[in-house]
Amino acid sequence: MELIPIKSALISISDKTGIIELAKILKDIGCQIISTGGTGKKITEAGIDITEISAITGNPEAFGGRMKTISFNIESALLFDREKDKEEAQSLGIAPIDLVVCNLYPFQKVLEQGADFETLIENIDIGGPTMIRAAAKNFKYVTVVTNPSDYALLIEELQTHNGAISYETRKRLMTKAFNHTADYDALIASTMDKENSENSYRLQFEKGYDLRYGENSHQSAQFYKQKGVKNSLFDLEILHGKALSFNNILDINGALETIKNSPKEVHACSVIKHSNPCGFCEGPQQLDVLKRAWSGDPISAFGSIIAFNQELELATVEFFQLNNKDRSQRKFVEVVIAPDFSEEALAYLQFHKNLRILKFDASQLNHAKDIRYLNGSLLVQDTDDVLYEKLDIVTRQSIDLEQDKKLIEFGLRAIQNIKSNSIAIVRDDDGYQQLLGMGAGQPNRLVATQLAIEKATNNLKSGHQLSPSTEALEEFTKNNIVKSYLISDAFFPFADNVELAAKHGIRKIIQPGGSIRDKEVIDACNELGVTMIFTGTRHFKH
Repeated sequence: MELIPIKSALISISDKTGIIELAKILKDIGCQIISTGGTGKKITEAGIDITEISAITGNPEAFGGRMKTISFNIESALLFDREKDKEEAQSLGIAPIDLVVCNLYPFQKVLEQGADFETLIENIDIGGPTMIRAAAKNFKYVTVVTNPSDYALLIEELQTHNGAISYETRKRLMTKAFNHTADYDALIASTMDKENSENSYRLQFEKGYDLRYGENSHQSAQFYKQKGVKNSLFDLEILHGKALSFNNILDINGALETIKNSPKEVHACSVIKHSNPCGFCEGPQQLDVLKRAWSGDPISAFGSIIAFNQELELATVEFFQLNNKDRSQRKFVEVVIAPDFSEEALAYLQFHKNLRILKFDASQLNHAKDIRYLNGSLLVQDTDDVLYEKLDIVTRQSIDLEQDKKLIEFGLRAIQNIKSNSIAIVRDDDGYQQLLGMGAGQPNRLVATQLAIEKATNNLKSGHQLSPSTEALEEFTKNNIVKSYLISDAFFPFADNVELAAKHGIRKIIQPGGSIRDKEVIDACNELGVTMIFTGTRHFKH
């Protein structure tokens, strides 16, 4: 029972990748190869004899190939119990089939190519799923292979076990077979629902593994990969450190989302705490970008997750002072992520045994849908990938949009990734675009504005070497606030936000617009000498 010799194989495939190599091995072990139409022709052209399917079914292939394998003889050869049903099979003239190699009509491929409805219908496989399910159900005796990537495993087993397949392999392939037909039918069902103007959404996930714990230590958690998705967050490469937790994954996603659209020609760094970028910077030098991102909120950066958009260099990571003899000078972070690491940078980061070092390129995250599962229901929306619809100056006070466009777009990328209600204050610091302060997740937008202003002001003061009591520090702070932009994720419902911002020296505000009180807000800007720009695009993030 453990090893089942493969004496007879049925091969009927759409994707013919690698099939000749497998067929040659089957021939070498003396296996009878039963095959259909185009598959049989390809194998025969390689000089390998086959038995045509009609010789087993007793019927010709018919109806343009719609009828080939479905028959009493084929399904019986796959399904009968080799012990209990042996005598009955012999009396019925049923010879066992020990191996099924089958992949299905390319429904997904023709769907993605924009095929018409009739073509889609013709690419719905019937006989294939029947064979696959029959063989999988009887895996105790029958091997079933649905993916060419598994041919190497099959060949290795056949060569190792003198033409036989182990129970463990048959069981593993059985699981893949049932997943294959389930995914196939799910895609067809969803497509037919859409054809009939009915909404349905089916997702498949695989390769799940346990995380250290959930949001809290008493909660268990798992992490899964969506089937067929390229560049899934699941594919991040863990180079070093302890296991990830549920919160780590959420913050890693937030860190990568924040920098994924940063220009490739600049360095970008995001510092994430509780899913929000408490630090974010773009600029020409990686180390200086990290320093400015860190200074966006040095206290919150403790225990943060930090992501970079370019290969990480030793000079940059030495900023963390991980091997400083004075432990108080070491900067504690949970995770560092980059598309790659220099050999020296990786070795330095590994000094901290628990620090998680992850390899992933944020620019690969380009998925079209944002999906959230909520208590037995599913929310699906388009990804927020529109930065702005317009940049309209709606006040008497104007600015040079072209000159400030880089900073404006940076600020909008920042606000896209801060939990609503949110306000961000950004500045250009000698060619570096920096998130200077933010207010996140506030029910009251005025409170979010107040928090962002306080954080920006405090960061300017604490990041400068001037004495706190000097007029020079006040002047420095004032000059930087005046040059900064305040960005709102949604419209201002009242003029109070403008009044608060102007009181603290802010003179440039960006918001979507669209409030019934837009005129009142614009009038307040004109009265207070504030420039306001409407983008036409809201960036709520809940």
